Amino acid sequence: MLFHEFLSYLTHQRRLSDHTVTAYRGDLSQFANFCKLEYGVKDARSVTRNMVKSWLVDLVGDKKMAASSVRRKLSAVKTFYKYRRQRGQQAEDPTVRIPVPKLPKRLATTVAPDAIQRLFATFPNPLENEDFSSLRDHLLLALLYQTGMRRAELIGLTDASLQLAERRISVTGKGGKQRLIPFGESLAELLYRYQEVREASFPGTPPSLLLTDKGKVLYPKFVYNKVVRYLGGVTTEDKKSPHVLRHTFATQLLGEGADLNAVKELLGHSSLAATQVYTHNDVKRLQEVYRQAHPEGAQKNGPRATEK
Repeated sequence: MLFHEFLSYLTHQRRLSDHTVTAYRGDLSQFANFCKLEYGVKDARSVTRNMVKSWLVDLVGDKKMAASSVRRKLSAVKTFYKYRRQRGQQAEDPTVRIPVPKLPKRLATTVAPDAIQRLFATFPNPLENEDFSSLRDHLLLALLYQTGMRRAELIGLTDASLQLAERRISVTGKGGKQRLIPFGESLAELLYRYQEVREASFPGTPPSLLLTDKGKVLYPKFVYNKVVRYLGGVTTEDKKSPHVLRHTFATQLLGEGADLNAVKELLGHSSLAATQVYTHNDVKRLQEVYRQAHPEGAQKNGPRATEK
């Protein structure tokens, strides 16, 4: 099976990130290899619905793959066949009515407010800090936590992304969609100071905002390792990643009463469904508010108030 034209479409027309296109390529290649090895099928038009189902059984059963990974792989194949159907390259879509593995209900991992305070207390006052690496690490973590941006969005920042006077930052999200995220005075001071020290350390550097210790553009593993290292010093949570800081950003906003639609826009979600995953974290607080404020909320030793 050939995927070059489809992958080019994802890159140039849908403008998906390199990371996403790479994932599509890997998932489709795995599917094509399965069809070739198990059924001797090399042509996308010869694939049947039973072959797709057999592939999913192999992923879930023999390979013990997580439901989230199986869903992603099936989505790649479905998108490929939808593309072929729209262009008249495929008469039948073998992925229709294929049952999708259900995802277990997951809670978003967050960092507690006191742990966040300890995290940033490890850094010196930016105005007194002349160490590039320390300022860069401080800014890297502050941007993730104070704006909720994704790791890829962080790496893609340039000096032109900043509107320091207005305290806003322009972020390019999934599908090339841009959004403006506001930030506070402390982050503005940190940005100013970082740019000063960066220019002194690496004159005439590339337009990327954040750089490695050698003055190069950041890469995903660099950001991941930094976050894991610093979070490891303040939290015992098993999951430590840039996305945990994004979860923390959203959860804390909602916990302080922020409008769900506003949080959706700040995160760059395309639908409210993706944002609603954070609302569960505030259920205990709402329950406590109910118990304290509603006449029927508090537990009573005697008969219920509504009983006659």
